[in-house]
Amino acid sequence: MAVEKKPAAQKPAAKKPAVVKKPAVPKAASPETTTPKNGVAKVKADPGKTEANGVKNMKDEFNNFKDQAGGKARDAANRGKERAAEAMGGIGKIIRESADTIDEKVGKQYGDYARTAADTVDGFADKVDGQDIDALVEDARQFIRKSPAVAIGAAAAIGFVLARVIRSGRD
Repeated sequence: MAVEKKPAAQKPAAKKPAVVKKPAVPKAASPETTTPKNGVAKVKADPGKTEANGVKNMKDEFNNFKDQAGGKARDAANRGKERAAEAMGGIGKIIRESADTIDEKVGKQYGDYARTAADTVDGFADKVDGQDIDALVEDARQFIRKSPAVAIGAAAAIGFVLARVIRSGRD
């Protein structure tokens, strides 16, 4: 009797793992780009460019802030100039009106001094009112350069008067 040989048990064929194809990265791709698993390429920021952009943005913001502050300061200076011109005009008027009283009580010569002072104050008020802020600042600089002692004395006198006005306002 012949024994039949059974063929040897064949092992089931091992399954090959599924081949997952990764999206191809172009060879010309720059080192800043990477392709993650989802296939969407993201660009990494270059630190040098980010810092440069940040500095540029800060400079732009600073310049905008500086322009706004300058505009507001100029507006405030214009309003102050107008008020100062009006106040000086009022002072000139008061001096002129009091000149007649000075004539009667002290003498005509002193009344003339008052009128001259009123004319000077009115002329200065007209000059302040007629010029822009930049011209007034330049005039003040020139005056301070020519006679610093007078400028310091005037600043001290103005400070004294302002202190007195503020103190009297509190009382």
